[in-house]
Amino acid sequence: MSRIAYINGRYVPQSRAQVAVEDRGYLFSDGVYDVIPVHNGHLSFADRHLDRLDRSLAELRIARPMSRAALLQVAREVLRRNGIRNGGLYIQVTRGVAPRDHKFPKGVAPSLLIMAKRLKAPAPDLLAKGVAVVTMPDQRWARRDIKSISLVANVLAKQAAVEQGAFEAWLVDHDDMVTEGSSTSAWIATAQGELVTRPNGTEILPGITRSVVVEVARELGLTLHLRAFSRAEALAAREAFLTSSSNFVLPITRIDGKPVGDGKPGPIATRLRAAYLTVARS
Repeated sequence: MSRIAYINGRYVPQSRAQVAVEDRGYLFSDGVYDVIPVHNGHLSFADRHLDRLDRSLAELRIARPMSRAALLQVAREVLRRNGIRNGGLYIQVTRGVAPRDHKFPKGVAPSLLIMAKRLKAPAPDLLAKGVAVVTMPDQRWARRDIKSISLVANVLAKQAAVEQGAFEAWLVDHDDMVTEGSSTSAWIATAQGELVTRPNGTEILPGITRSVVVEVARELGLTLHLRAFSRAEALAAREAFLTSSSNFVLPITRIDGKPVGDGKPGPIATRLRAAYLTVARS
């Protein structure tokens, strides 16, 4: 049975959901999105995700398609119609439909799409063995803090990682400092057991899972530094891991073919994953 999507006021089978050919999201990637994790049938950290969506809309000067209360009502109805207990809710807003012209159109209503799907937790062997990442130059635009639907550079990085047998790409800037993954946030634990992740700024997306893990780490009494770290620091780290709404906290055991620490998932990442899931499911 086809999943149900909401698009511009209608609930329709997802296989029949359509957008106009002159939708600016299709023509220009002129839009933003967010993904809210779903645990036990409930939206986790919905306010944080919708705050980020509002910020992205404001940065691109796209109007809200509806109030937050209405959006949450539609979101929950999409979950209900699809019977989603554990998964992710996808929200996309574009500037709307208008004749193709680079400048902003006038009098155009934004387009809204909401979809949901079940997501499986990472396979047990990924948690037991950890995953590999490879580093590559960060070729994305300069406003990575906006969750734009223009993701071709991320797609190319992820594909390059997959073709090298890795789970994820870690992107590095001109100074060989790690920014983030193609679709995840990047973390290391130093030889002294201190956590390091890059601070929010235009260089990275302000990850919601990352923000929760920052809070959880502090509650656990772990030492945390919000600063950039280099590729060399990552290779010398005791542990490395990534965070995202779909992977939660996932240990990294190889970077560019070299083992991280002893080449096995470490206790810090394991502890943070368990603590994060306790918060998310509550």
